[in-house]
Amino acid sequence: MFTIEHDFDATVITLVDEGSPHLEEDVTIQAFEECVTLEQYDPRRDEVVKIVMSMAQVRELAAALNLPEGVYRMSPKKGSGASD
Repeated sequence: MFTIEHDFDATVITLVDEGSPHLEEDVTIQAFEECVTLEQYDPRRDEVVKIVMSMAQVRELAAALNLPEGVYRMSPKKGSGASD
């Protein structure tokens, strides 16, 4: 199950782990204009762990989910003007 909320400066997605005997803590993903953050509570450390990813890293992750094992480098799209 997951939820999607639109805040003023971010889209917030919460992933809820359900349906298995060993459930993991919820994952909260916040998509901002310049980065994406992932947060998950770590009960062993009793704190929320946060990962910050650039938009370039997010694009590479999305591409990697559909590729076989290997080493890859993304090339910029023609005419995009992107400098990530």
